[in-house]
Amino acid sequence: MKQRVALARAFVSRPAALLLDEPFAAVDAQTRLQLQQDLLGAWSDTPGLTVIFVTHDVDEAILLSDRVVVLSTKPATVLANVDISLPRPRPPATSLDPRFLAIKRELLSLLGVRLELPNHA
Repeated sequence: MKQRVALARAFVSRPAALLLDEPFAAVDAQTRLQLQQDLLGAWSDTPGLTVIFVTHDVDEAILLSDRVVVLSTKPATVLANVDISLPRPRPPATSLDPRFLAIKRELLSLLGVRLELPNHA
């Protein structure tokens, strides 16, 4: 509930930009999915809002973002800017979409992670 209140508080003042640094890291998986959907709903109701969302969760980055900026390790440099062109709204089932999996494969490759994912794209 604290995370929901914090999220609501962030949106109530109608900011032009919002910086969220791993806001869902300390919650269970089910709550995390609900908070992600709450964020997407509030964001879509706030035209013109820029949200900078820091996460180490690749799936979360794809689900929530229009663009993912991949950073290197220290000293941090930008490795890539990856456009996320999946249609909105993006329910949790979006993670099963072949386009989602292709983006995930690309991001993991940029991070140096080799993971065999279904190749439906």
